[in-house]
Amino acid sequence: MSDFDPLQIDRFYPAQSSLRIAVVTETYPPDINGVAHTISKIVEGLKARGHTLMLVRPKHRMDGLPLMESGFQEVLVRGAPIPMYKQLRMGLPAQGALHKLWLKQRPDLVHIATEGPLGWSAARAARKLNIPTSSDFRTNFHAYSQFYGFGWLKGAIVSYMRKFHNSTHCTMVPTQGLMAELSKIGFEKLMVVPRGVDTEHFSPAYRSAQLRDSWGVTADTQVLLSVGRLAVEKNLETVIRCYQSLRAQNLPVKLVIVGDGPLREALEKMCPEAIFSGQKRGRELAEYYASSDLFIFPSLTETFGNVTIEAMASGLAVIAYDHAAAGQLIQHEQNGMLIEANFEQGLSLAAAAVVNDPALCKRIREQARQTAVDHDWISVVNKTEGIFRSLVEQPAIS
Repeated sequence: MSDFDPLQIDRFYPAQSSLRIAVVTETYPPDINGVAHTISKIVEGLKARGHTLMLVRPKHRMDGLPLMESGFQEVLVRGAPIPMYKQLRMGLPAQGALHKLWLKQRPDLVHIATEGPLGWSAARAARKLNIPTSSDFRTNFHAYSQFYGFGWLKGAIVSYMRKFHNSTHCTMVPTQGLMAELSKIGFEKLMVVPRGVDTEHFSPAYRSAQLRDSWGVTADTQVLLSVGRLAVEKNLETVIRCYQSLRAQNLPVKLVIVGDGPLREALEKMCPEAIFSGQKRGRELAEYYASSDLFIFPSLTETFGNVTIEAMASGLAVIAYDHAAAGQLIQHEQNGMLIEANFEQGLSLAAAAVVNDPALCKRIREQARQTAVDHDWISVVNKTEGIFRSLVEQPAIS
């Protein structure tokens, strides 16, 4: 038996040095979207590991002074509304300001979360200073183009995105499927870093009888939930048609839609019997998830779709197209229902099968929760930190 106790043995291993990391993003809480949520979790995780973080983001009207505390500082730059997302802002070009800032406070690495003017400025400033850079591919802007009247620009958008990401030393993507898709069109140096979920925050434990009563449903009613921005690229008319199909079969279902956006008025007219709650966050959002039963997700424009794994963590039966997070996480009829892309009738058939088979529904919901438990944020931060260290430790960056 060794004479050393575990505490003594630990002392022989040198602690890894902390890194100085600049994170550049055009969106961050209180913005409500998957990119903002994910970046905030990565920042929080890296701070907790003792790294020094500089967060560069556009200034919002409600912002006061930039936050400054031990190991963390905010740098607020000029921003402007994004044309198709008026409630969000993009950072304006700031290459000169970032170059000057990083000359004085040189980071070990610059991580760029978004590809707008601020992200482009950060990539150019870091390259001039020979600072390693990494980037995230988090939004399918080229896929969105067809929904907003400028599909003819898709080729130019792809070209810009490819040039932007290939100028960094690593691009993180959330799924193997997306990596294969981007590789085919010339994206390089891709690495898969999946998204995580807080399984204490999103949990079946938050199921609320009081909330269900407010929806006017009984214990036998199966509540269909949709969560996300109410925008054309989310394909939400499909959710409503699926619900109406189940109602036509006299199945005991109710539709609850959480979120806001430009399509809200049109969707309310399309389905006045549905409950439109507006945006929810924090504990209230967790209760909306856990108090529902099925989660319908027909979007085909996601790079991941955080709501999918949030619904699974909350113990819901997810019915989704074989795409993004659903394609990566769901095994059909085991922990969810996976439908061939664009097979709209398949969503309705799968939802009806789950509603009509309590044993199937129970098994799927239990297995969905277990799948989510295996994808916590700790593992995501671990992998991200490992990539950052590998880039910093490369003997030569060019």
